[in-house]
Order: sequence, then structure tokens, then C-alpha cells
Amino acid sequence: MTTVALREFPMPDVGEGLTEAEIVAWQVEPGDTVTVNQVICEIETAKAAVELPCPWAGTVGELLVEPGVTIEVGTPIITIDTGGGAPAVTAGDDEAVPNLVGYGPRQASATRRPRRSATAADQAPEPQDDGRAPAAAGQGRHAAEAEAAPEPVPLAKPPVRKLAKDLGIDLRSIRGSGEGGVITRADVETAAAPAPSAPAPSAPAASVGGVRREPIRGVRKATAAAVAGSAFTAPHVTEFLAVDVTATMALRDRLRGTREYADVKLTPLAFVAKAVCLAAKRTPEVNASWDEPAGEIVYYDRVQLGIAAATPRGLIVPKIRDADTLSLRELAGALADLTETARAGKTPPADLVGGTFTITNVGVFGVDTGTPILNPGEAAILAVGAIKPMAWVVDGELAVRTVCQLALSFDHRLVDGEQGSRFLADVGALLTDPGLALTW
Repeated sequence: MTTVALREFPMPDVGEGLTEAEIVAWQVEPGDTVTVNQVICEIETAKAAVELPCPWAGTVGELLVEPGVTIEVGTPIITIDTGGGAPAVTAGDDEAVPNLVGYGPRQASATRRPRRSATAADQAPEPQDDGRAPAAAGQGRHAAEAEAAPEPVPLAKPPVRKLAKDLGIDLRSIRGSGEGGVITRADVETAAAPAPSAPAPSAPAASVGGVRREPIRGVRKATAAAVAGSAFTAPHVTEFLAVDVTATMALRDRLRGTREYADVKLTPLAFVAKAVCLAAKRTPEVNASWDEPAGEIVYYDRVQLGIAAATPRGLIVPKIRDADTLSLRELAGALADLTETARAGKTPPADLVGGTFTITNVGVFGVDTGTPILNPGEAAILAVGAIKPMAWVVDGELAVRTVCQLALSFDHRLVDGEQGSRFLADVGALLTDPGLALTW
């Protein structure tokens, strides 16, 4: 008799040491033929949305996790029938998973949360037993469980069992509508719904406001943990500066008309990014981090510039690598690419870590200024406010100028008031007179 090579593919660590992820959507169905590195589903981690490639060629057997469910790394998510004649491979056979596009093999030193000893039993379908001696261990039930069960438990996938448990529904009281009598999520939700009652003959009640609840997960969960940790770990100081950016905006208009910048979206943020990189050379303390375990301050030669981006998934901070080595035109192109990728939800996890300084542009929302919270591990963050015409005194005369508010928050363990003030003043001076960049 030929043995079916039914392989279980576990949720992988996509490369950033994450412990859990959510299945957003499946791109395949049971019975579909798949090839190595074909996208089988989209997962969402605390850092980004990632398309997950298939580890083997074959036929999809079963989807073990439903969309919207968050699971731990290492939990089986799909079975693939790679063809007869080979022994079955389970999630524990790490060496059976090839090196896939999008992430590398898990490091031996990586830690993961221990799995319960009964996971395999929970994942396997429950056999219909008639009270006789328990089946062999390979069928997924322990003898003690079979002896303790007063009656057989209906078939249902693990997420459906968990839903039933959370809702207090006994699966034995439900007739499954799925193939082979399998209980589905819809069956459980129907069983949990209150029985409809006849409407009262009285007049309709006045409309009242309702509430909406969403689980805290993904980017929102990670952001909350990061900002809370930063706010209560690093002593924040924030300084503000109003800047006349009339000359910078005029320079932008001139550059837009040149051949070199014809195909580049040149925004004011590109000038701010360039000013930050130049000013950081004169005040290296803002491009550093506090290493508490080592008792050291780490200074970085290069600026890994984070740009806070609002996306449908929440706030993320992708990085422009070695931003201080880029020209103004290269920075403008990098900003355009970064923004487009972030809004499409395609920012890879590797681009969201390892920053040394962050810029957040609150001006795009019409906000003048704010007090930004440091990204964990960074010494400073700059908020850029709305750019708009304002009354300004020039050479003793009142004039209308283009003005922008800057707000710099910094970690007072790393940056003293003098250093923070010098850096902010340097950024302001470069935006007031961009010609200064030629002398630095």
C-alpha cells in the first residue's frame, strides 16, 4: 500500500524573532495544485503584512487555520500532499522545509514558546469512538482521554473548537453542516445566537448609540507596547522651533523645473531629511542609542532614517538605509518608494527595524506641531508641522513668509539640552537658508 506524503507546514518565523502571526487570507483551497514558492496565504505580524510562499510542490490537503486567527510560530497551518511513496512529514521536521523566497531558515539559537504536549492531538481529527478500547496513538487520542470521554466528540477544526469553548457551547449539542458532519464556525455561531423572539406590540424604542470592539493585535498591539515602553523608560525632553522655510520652498520650485528632478516627487520632507543628516554630523549624540546591559552609549556612523507612515494597518516606521550618504534627489526617490510600499502594505519586516533617528510629518494632517514619542532604542525624533504662510518680522518689517514648526524630542540620558538645542537650531538654519548645506 502506497503511503501518502502528507506534510504539515508550520507558521514560520519570517526573520525578526516574532512569536505569533495572523492568517489574513488564503490564496489556495483544498485540492489546489501548488508549486514551490507559490504564494499560499497572506499573514500579518506585529510588524508587517507578508505573503507566505509554499515550501513544497503538490496538492493542498487541508487549511488548518481560518483567516483572522492569530497563532504561534511553529503551529501547523496547512497540509500538502507531495505524492505517494514517501513517509509523512510533520511540523517538527524542520529540515524538510526548503529555503523559501522571503525568509531564511530558522536559526538554532532562536527561542520559541513551548508547545503543549497535546497539540498534535488537538490538531488531528477526532475519531468517532463507540466506547470500546481506544484507538492506536497514531490516530491522535490518548487512552486516558478515550476512557474519560462519556460520549464521542464531533469533528471540528481547532479554531472552531476554541470558538465553541470561548462561547460556552458544547460541541456535542451541535449537528455539523460540513462535509462528513464536520462542525463549522457558522454552526457554532448559530448555536450561540439567542433565539429570536416575537416583537413587542409597543411603540419602537428611541435610538441609542452603540459600541464597536476590535481585538488589539498586529501593528496596533506592537505600537502600543513600543510607545508605552519608550515613554516610561527614556526621559523625554521636547523643544520647539518655528522656521522660515520660504527660501527652501523657492528652491524646491526651481528644482522641480530642472531635468534632473523631472521624474522625482520632490517634497519638503526630502529637504528636512537632508537637513537632519547634515546636522547629525555636528551633533552625533542624536544618532546614538543607550545600551543599558552593557553600560555603554552606542554611536552610529551612518543614519538609518525612519519615516513614520500612516497606513490602513496603522502606524509603521520604515527605514531609509544609510540616508546620510544619499543626495537630495536620492532621498526624494527613497521617500517616494518608501511611502508607496507602506501604503500598499508591502513593507518587509526587515525594513522596520534597526533605525537610529526618526522623522514624523504631522504637517500632512494640517497639524502645526506636537510632542513625538521616541522609537525604542533611538535618541531623538523630529516632528515636522504644517507649512503655511504666516506673519513674520524680516529686517524689522512685518512680512508674509512661509513658516513651519519643528518639535524635537530626545532621550535626556543621551542628549543634553545644549546638544539637543544645537541640533534643532542647525536643522532650522539649513531649512531657512538651504545654501548653508554647501559649506557643511
